[in-house]
Amino acid sequence: MKVLLLQDVYNLGQAGEVKTVADGYGRNYLLPRGLAVLATPSAVKRAERIKQAAIEKRAREKADIEALAQVLSGMTLTFNVRTGEKGKLYGSITSAQIADAIAKHLGSEFDKRKVALREPIREVGTYTVPIRLSAEAAPAVTVIVQQEGTVAAAANATTPAGSTASREAAPQAEAAEPAG
Repeated sequence: MKVLLLQDVYNLGQAGEVKTVADGYGRNYLLPRGLAVLATPSAVKRAERIKQAAIEKRAREKADIEALAQVLSGMTLTFNVRTGEKGKLYGSITSAQIADAIAKHLGSEFDKRKVALREPIREVGTYTVPIRLSAEAAPAVTVIVQQEGTVAAAANATTPAGSTASREAAPQAEAAEPAG
């Protein structure tokens, strides 16, 4: 079955392209969701307008992502938490908590799946946490975890073990990984 894509479809194509797909995929997934229409001669004539609109939409989205990346790249989040004697947290700082703190700072919702924290933070210190906005944009925020009642300057000192508190929380997102 030949279809004209109305929107970008992951692993299939971009809006405005004519693709040949399995009948069931087209009939049961693409057509009901409004992602594509049958590639009739009149629909193919609309393809150029659909392509142009999709290009403009992707350009707007890219500009929005770049603006958000600028804001996030300089952001520092501070968490005051209860700790044990050796700087271990009673609990942990998770991706959801970091996303909530970013959302408060931005004034809008922020998806916790974009926070590339491999495992929860369980010790006092300063961490660099990458944020996956898209394949091209992965700014990092600084997360300072400090004991309740201490000042921010103490977080820049050393941990009880004597090593510096700065750590890399997770590697940068891979470019091949889709933004989700």
